[in-house]
Amino acid sequence: MNLLVVGATGTLGRQVVRRALDEGHQVRCLVRNARKATFLKEWGAEIVQGDLCVPETLPRVLEGITAVIDAATSRPNDSLTIKQVDWDGKVALIQAAVAAGVERFVFFSILDAQNFPNVPLMEIKRCTEIFLAESGLNYTILQPCGFLQGLIGQYAIPILDGQAVWITGESSPIAYMDTQDVAKFAVRALEVPETQNKSFPIVGTRAWGGYEIIRLCERLSGKDAKIARLPLGFLRGVRRVVRFFQWGWNVSDRLAFTEVLATGKPLDASMDEVYEVFGLDPKETTTLEAYLQEYFSRIMKKLKEIDFEKNKAKKQSKKKTPFKTKS
Repeated sequence: MNLLVVGATGTLGRQVVRRALDEGHQVRCLVRNARKATFLKEWGAEIVQGDLCVPETLPRVLEGITAVIDAATSRPNDSLTIKQVDWDGKVALIQAAVAAGVERFVFFSILDAQNFPNVPLMEIKRCTEIFLAESGLNYTILQPCGFLQGLIGQYAIPILDGQAVWITGESSPIAYMDTQDVAKFAVRALEVPETQNKSFPIVGTRAWGGYEIIRLCERLSGKDAKIARLPLGFLRGVRRVVRFFQWGWNVSDRLAFTEVLATGKPLDASMDEVYEVFGLDPKETTTLEAYLQEYFSRIMKKLKEIDFEKNKAKKQSKKKTPFKTKS
């Protein structure tokens, strides 16, 4: 299948590309900066420059494409707003896909987006789901809620470095999933007719709260975490302030996501039927425990090697006898 992956340089997108190539698909990647996508070309993907927010670049990118997997989303440090990327850009992409005669379209939304109309990204995802469903394309909507990869920077690295781990109190537990596993569902959707014109939750083996993850990291690293609590009321106040400035719109929209966590309700869903439809084995899904265990094992081994080399260098320097000068 001739597949276009949008958002191919992102945490999820690159795993989609890797999985699709491994399964024999011809993969083309839409990228804004070709220099940042050289690794995709080395893997065997075709790189084509274009921009969701520049609709006139899309028809050329879609030439000869039979399926699209859209893993793109705005980033907190992006100069473009959530509306520009996740709404205007997606509408342009869907319309271009219809005009190009694309046969299948896989879109990543967010779990329970319909429940949070006051959270910009969630509401935009919900509206995009509706727009895609009404476009006439044969679609599949996948709804993850969090990636294991994000836990490294949020929890593991600060604990190893002795830095503060910021949490927002008793926030909603989240069923994180490895992006490699999410990619399996995305690529598999192209091959399973039963996934057409349907939406599916794509979540991990169970929901984890912040304190649970911290305790697990402490056990695996042998280090105590320095926990810093950030009240939700403070984040709400910051959001209101930065909203007054254009440079703060992206930050404000991201901070709105704290309202999702403030409900205390787990971001989770049953996956029994999903695994059955996609024909995948739930036992092959990476658990949060296994993911962090592997990460800490590799890091702790590396730290021991560094310490060994340092001690070796010190011993060698002590063995050297300094030259003596005669008076």
